[in-house]
Amino acid sequence: MRRVGTDEVVVTLSYSEALVAFELLHRWEETGVDRRTELFADQSEQRVLWDLSASLEPIIDEVFSDTYAAALAAARADVRDSEQ
Repeated sequence: MRRVGTDEVVVTLSYSEALVAFELLHRWEETGVDRRTELFADQSEQRVLWDLSASLEPIIDEVFSDTYAAALAAARADVRDSEQ
């Protein structure tokens, strides 16, 4: 993560992390969790989640493909903490 100038922050995610984050945000949108106003201290927090989801969608190659479930499973395995 780094700050670029005064108005921008760049967050670096691996492809697997981006795919897992997209799935989480998309699931929240589908189930309505993102519209539960009691979860947010301010509507700006809700807006940031929506914008993040929208910015991840075009970079996830598998979003509309038959391989999405397999790619998500592999990404989750990649990101998940290894068992000790």
